[in-house]
Amino acid sequence: MSLPPLVEPAAELTIDEVRRYSRHLIIPDVGMAGQKRLKNAKVLCVGAGGLGSPALMYLAAAGVGTLGIVEFDTVDESNLQRQIIHGQSDIGRPKADSAADSVREINPLVDVIIHNEALTNDNVLEIFAQYDLIVDGTDNFATRYMVNDAAVFLKKPYVWGSIYRFDGQASVFWAEHGPCYRCLYPEPPPPGMVPSCAEGGVLGVLCASIGAIQVTEAIKLLTGIGEPLLGRLTVYDALEMSYRKIKVRKDPSCAVCGENPTVTELIDYESFCGAVSDEAASAAQGSTITPRELKEWLDAGKSIELVDVREPNEYEIVAIPGSTLIPKGDILNGSALADLPQDRQLVLYCKSGVRSAEALAAVKNAGFKDAVHVQGGVVAWVKQIDPSLPIY
Repeated sequence: MSLPPLVEPAAELTIDEVRRYSRHLIIPDVGMAGQKRLKNAKVLCVGAGGLGSPALMYLAAAGVGTLGIVEFDTVDESNLQRQIIHGQSDIGRPKADSAADSVREINPLVDVIIHNEALTNDNVLEIFAQYDLIVDGTDNFATRYMVNDAAVFLKKPYVWGSIYRFDGQASVFWAEHGPCYRCLYPEPPPPGMVPSCAEGGVLGVLCASIGAIQVTEAIKLLTGIGEPLLGRLTVYDALEMSYRKIKVRKDPSCAVCGENPTVTELIDYESFCGAVSDEAASAAQGSTITPRELKEWLDAGKSIELVDVREPNEYEIVAIPGSTLIPKGDILNGSALADLPQDRQLVLYCKSGVRSAEALAAVKNAGFKDAVHVQGGVVAWVKQIDPSLPIY
């Protein structure tokens, strides 16, 4: 459905602005009035990573007057494959500062506001209140639910996007006029069920495809043109080069925007989504070793079976010497349990410790009571024991 413009137009465009945005101005649906609305708009990008990079760059180029960037991370070399707002010289810099410099280079007429901090329950409402529209580029479920709930409480629209490997999704959520994120996903997936981009990877250019959709939707909302993706989910398959639309209806029993909401204030989103399941957390308690302890065991020749529970392509990049690859899925479905040795202590590891904790719970339930897993996974091993190995 069509919606009225989200913001009022600015008083005027300068001569420099008319020259810069001339290709917008000659589009009848945008024109002077639409460009003035963009100039008067205040948009916040949550994250300056894979989705935030193209979103910030195109929002700046489009002439959005005020751009906020909330981001606490620093630029890492592994980011550069997809986070195109950053460059080689930015490695080690705060992403918010790097992104702000790029935005100013693209369009010095944009006012950039930097929130160089993590988005939390303590600041999300205060930060969101300063903006007309939110563009969500987060990559974890806890923050997604927090962004949604804060937007609902403040009655603000936001444009959502998600990417994984070759697949992307995008939609607009605005509880005042349609569904919210919880109407689509009432509950988060079980911990460890959906790998993050850091675990499963993402095709770099997919970020541009979904980020461009997000900016398109933002411009439509701000100027009141076209039909936004409110109540519709776009699903993109890069390998098939196909787009599908799925209707999303407002759920009258939604916990946050339904007729009788049960979530009326911000909650503990980490607990709600769970970094690991309760079973995995229980299994890991008292059965977790550090990389240094593992190194001591290996040096002493202790009888252990070191098992890498990541995927084969990850194992090819880097692995702890002497380990055997058995993907977590094969452990969870039981197909690999018969091949595990009974005469040696099992030591499991993954990239960061989440998947290995889930696998640990499964092997303990199968009778390997003395099994342990490595805290921090192969990343911690590289940082603490062998910095010559790559981190992906």
